[in-house]
Amino acid sequence: MLAKVGIGTLAAVFALAVLAGGVLLLVRGVPEKQFVEYRMDHPDDAPIAIAAGADGSIWFTIDQADAVGRLRNGQIERLPTSSRNIEPLGLAVAADGSAWYADLAARAIAHISSAGKIERFVLDTPITRLARLAIAPDGAVWFADPTGYGMTRLKDGVFNRYQIESARGGPYGVAVTADGAIWATLQNGNQLLQIAADGAGRTFDLPRGGAVPTDVAIGSGGSVWFLQFRANRIGRFKDGQFSDVEAGRENAGLSGIAVAPNDDVWFGMMRRASLGRLRNGHIEVFALPRDNARPFSVAVDRDGNVWYADISGFVGMLPAKYAGAR
Repeated sequence: MLAKVGIGTLAAVFALAVLAGGVLLLVRGVPEKQFVEYRMDHPDDAPIAIAAGADGSIWFTIDQADAVGRLRNGQIERLPTSSRNIEPLGLAVAADGSAWYADLAARAIAHISSAGKIERFVLDTPITRLARLAIAPDGAVWFADPTGYGMTRLKDGVFNRYQIESARGGPYGVAVTADGAIWATLQNGNQLLQIAADGAGRTFDLPRGGAVPTDVAIGSGGSVWFLQFRANRIGRFKDGQFSDVEAGRENAGLSGIAVAPNDDVWFGMMRRASLGRLRNGHIEVFALPRDNARPFSVAVDRDGNVWYADISGFVGMLPAKYAGAR
């Protein structure tokens, strides 16, 4: 069962300390043949963020590359972007099959159509750090801006910034509920942030000090799932209460989180070269085919297949039948 408690850029996150503890951890080796992996054509390509489209396409960003990746019908496409990106952490697929991504080098949020046409919306800050992003039901793009300690909404070419009151902010993960509420993680503040559809904001202090919340995802029934990187735990916030479960005694390097249609919670374990699945309060580990695998982001498609962006140069998938989709 989940432990109940009351309310109370890339390289930097993964340099944090190891914490110990106990949890029932079920480990199962998944035969290599059950995974489907696609190696990048360019040896230096490092997939970073990954997202699944409603049409079955899988989009991914590529660090230090002048392209965005897309996987369709078993084939990888490299859609040129005309400039190299740096740590493109944010990515989401819109209802029309286009994608939005954070373009750090251009200090912009970029839109790429299904045909590969690029449009950039440049921010007004001279220095920009961009984290994750998500698309709201009204088509607005929300993204975390750690530089300005704020969350920003982009709609119809107009930016509207929600300034976080606490200087401890440090937003990173972003998720959107079906009714348009925004949830974000505040790394430095060790908090969750909620921005309601009417713009009202509220923060919730995590009960574990120094947990460092990173990625966040929305489950059914209003559950907010999030990673606690330093605490090595998967957290949940629902009905005003926090719950969490530990991902093992050794720090697994948790990164990327997604909720499957059956409410399984999937996440990457970079230091274990594995995917993790949380179901009914228990974690099961699915070892990837390569010991040097580094799954940084995860996504679950409409059919329950689990996808991951592996910064060692692969995009991979665990088919729904092996993922235990019910």
